[in-house]
Amino acid sequence: MDDEKIIGLYFDRNQDAIAETDRKYGSLCRSVSFGVLSNHQDAEECVSDTYLAAWEAMPPKHPEHLGAWLCKVCRNLSLMRLRERYSVRRGAGEFALCLDELGDTFAPGISVEQAYEQKEFAQAVNRFLHTLPETQRNIFLARYYLVTPIADIARRLHCSQSKVKTSLFRTRKLMQEYLKKEELV
Repeated sequence: MDDEKIIGLYFDRNQDAIAETDRKYGSLCRSVSFGVLSNHQDAEECVSDTYLAAWEAMPPKHPEHLGAWLCKVCRNLSLMRLRERYSVRRGAGEFALCLDELGDTFAPGISVEQAYEQKEFAQAVNRFLHTLPETQRNIFLARYYLVTPIADIARRLHCSQSKVKTSLFRTRKLMQEYLKKEELV
């Protein structure tokens, strides 16, 4: 079923909207949530919370890209759950590795979380991502937005893990230079 029909089900308050959403985007949302939480049960709960958020938001909200909107909601819910779970110390798994990898990209004293929350910063990162070749951008987004393990990215792209790591390293350096030019770090 296409996105407009699924959104139409939400607007009609038809409970089939949840089933159709899960059928089309469930595995993607689970992957995003598990990448952050590294726990299947917590990830499943966040996916269910994502569907509840969709039910409560539509109407009046009408997402332009339903899949991207659901991933964003699911990712944010997963991050909130991770913060709750590890309020004293930072979590484990792929998310922590991603934070460590990105940590050197930002100015001292600014945490990755603070940087992401700044609207101006997010807009600059989006502009930077649009300057990258498609493959390099996809590797970066898979790793740092979808929190995909490097081995999985390499497998999907039919390349070595070292190629993925090199691409990520170079992209982080390019992003750091770009953000310095934008006077954001």
